[in-house]
Amino acid sequence: MNWIERATHTLLLESQAIAHLVPQLDESFETIGKLILKIEGRVIMTGIGKSAIIAQKLVATFNSTGTPAIFMHAADAIHGDLGLIQNDDLVLCISKSGNSPEIKALTPLIKSRAFPLIGMVGNRSSHLAQHADYILDTTVSKEACPLDLAPTSSTAAQMAMGDALATCLMEARGFKAEDFAEMHPGGALGKRLYTRIGDLIEEARAPQVRPDSPLADVVLQMSQGRCGATAVIDSGQIVGIITDGDLRRHLEAPHQSEALASKLMSAEPKTLESDQLAAHALQVLEHHAISQIIVTNAGKYMGMIHLHDLIREGII
Repeated sequence: MNWIERATHTLLLESQAIAHLVPQLDESFETIGKLILKIEGRVIMTGIGKSAIIAQKLVATFNSTGTPAIFMHAADAIHGDLGLIQNDDLVLCISKSGNSPEIKALTPLIKSRAFPLIGMVGNRSSHLAQHADYILDTTVSKEACPLDLAPTSSTAAQMAMGDALATCLMEARGFKAEDFAEMHPGGALGKRLYTRIGDLIEEARAPQVRPDSPLADVVLQMSQGRCGATAVIDSGQIVGIITDGDLRRHLEAPHQSEALASKLMSAEPKTLESDQLAAHALQVLEHHAISQIIVTNAGKYMGMIHLHDLIREGII
């Protein structure tokens, strides 16, 4: 067996299965989206086997993007978990065949209680497709499995269709990064969405010299500040920055002599306000190819952050 050929074949089949969903979209997709926006309850997602696992993932995606959702296993539903479904909820049932015994048993129970039923199904002539109020067609021509048995292309299609619905709902709700942050405060992603530049400032990390400060004072401030740079402050105003690069260039110059800070500094340094996101600071550092940046609070010098601070905090 050629591993690369097999892997390539699998990836191409699954990508084609997803691409073929596009012509299968119809006006029912928009109808379903608007229905979900209108309900006051939750989207109850259910399924059996691999489809149940896809449903659990989509529940997580919906919840983190502003659409309340909950998972109900189809097998458990017919043994008591139907109580999960409350007034104003709707049910999204995911199934490749649409004919699994659990799905066939569950469908009339949902219909008898008059809950809206959406079928994400890969067989339009199936029991689920015939009894659902709305259909999301995830039919695929072939599984990527060499035996055409294990759900592969079909589950990729289900995942993609669910993600398409989630992203449309996000845009329709006007869901913003700040909203996402409220629902996902943990981990590296939460840090990127929550951490402000001011949160990274340490009181001891505010190196500064005056324009008339001698070279020795510049070196001392750079060393104590541990940022590889120092701000140059004149009458409370930021007038420049001296980096270790500026210092090296001065020392490497022929006939170099003692110099004042005003002769070493770069004027009009880049600054950021302390209430800006640390993730934005990373973008600024990368754009200007610099390692440190001055932080201000209402224009007043507050301190300095280094690229290493962002790495340490997990922003990168």
